[in-house]
This record gives sequence, structure tokens and C-alpha cells, in this order.
Amino acid sequence: MEDQATRDPYVMSRGMKFPNDGHFIAEKLAAALRENRYEAREAQCALRLVRDEDTVVELGAGIGFMSTLVATRCNIKNVFAFEANPSLIPYIESVHAANGLPNAHVTHGQLGKRNSSTKFYVRDYFPASSMTSLESDTEANTQTVKVDVLNASHVFKEIQPNILIADIEGAEATLLPHLDLTGLRGAMIKLHPQHIGPEGVNAVFRTMLDTGLAYYPRGSTHKVVCFRRAW
Repeated sequence: MEDQATRDPYVMSRGMKFPNDGHFIAEKLAAALRENRYEAREAQCALRLVRDEDTVVELGAGIGFMSTLVATRCNIKNVFAFEANPSLIPYIESVHAANGLPNAHVTHGQLGKRNSSTKFYVRDYFPASSMTSLESDTEANTQTVKVDVLNASHVFKEIQPNILIADIEGAEATLLPHLDLTGLRGAMIKLHPQHIGPEGVNAVFRTMLDTGLAYYPRGSTHKVVCFRRAW
């Protein structure tokens, strides 16, 4: 088995560098990155949506893949990413630094209707970390941390994004209806129907339609749905 000392310093994906940290980049994930399979549907949608000079807000930054993709492939003004998992923040920052992206920013926190705080469950397998406690959680495999909830209306007013990218594990149905999306030219939402059900899926579409954003089929694939103000 490959150890840390013999790893290549970076895993390359679509021309982007990802520091080869064994805790975050397991071999299965590294293979998906190298073969351009990682978040392939999201990447296809984002690259159809984002244009030069855009200001992008990303909810749910993960390992920094999407923020790095739009910042390297498009001449955007800025991308502002928000991530609730505190353990991921230094890694995302290292990805942005490795790719030389002064216009890519990450904030620890999540957006909500008002300023507050909430619990977040950090698990050994970081993709399984979430806002929801599980019966399998123990002191040995799960750390409970406090996460700041930032007033979404204030954040959007300050950033003034025209593109939204959101992969927030089911919170899309409850958060999006409370955002002022009138300034958006487009949005990419990853739906989680297993969490939000048909009512939640309809709530997402209703929010977009009420804002004047139409479903854009060319950019959409399965649960990754794209909306644009004009085609």
C-alpha cells in the first residue's frame, strides 16, 4: 500500500492540483480525480453556466473541487465558498493556494435565515459528516462541533453573486426559499431527493421559477439541475 512518503505531492484532475493528503484523498477518490470522474456531472453543469466576470457563491465546498474548477477555467471575479465541516477548511485553502487562486475564498460556516449556531458532526470518513446525528455515532468516531450560521440575506447582499452553486445535503429545500435570488443569472443545485422527498424537490423548482430562473436541460443531469434566467 502506498504510504505518505511515497505519494506524489499532488493528484491532478482537469488541470487542477489537489494536495495528496491521505486523510482527505483516499485512493478511490484519487482515482476518480485522475480519471475526471469526480463530480463530473457537476463540472459539466458549472462549465455550461459560469462565464467570465461572474461572481459565484458556492454552498457546500467539499474538497474545494468546484470553486477551483470555476476559478481556473473561467476568468471570474470571485468565488466565495461556504463549508460547515471545519476539518476541510485548511485543505480547501491548500487547494486554492496550490492552484494560485487569489479570487477563491472559503468561509467556515453555513447560511441560514438569521445569525445563530448549530451542531455539526465530524466523522472519521469525512464525506459522511453532516448536520444530522446518527445512531452509529460514538465518541471514538464522531466529533461534535459548533458551526456559525450566517444570515444568508446579509451574505448575498454583501457578495452580490450572479451564480449560485449548491450541494448542501438536503438543506436546499429549506434554505433556498429564504434567499433573495433576484440577482442571479443562473444556479446549479444538486438535489438530494432521498432526504427532501418530492415536496422538497418541488420547493426547489418553485423557488427558482418564482425568481425568474428557468430549468436549463442542457446543463442538467439526473440530480444535478441547472437553472438560467435566459438561454
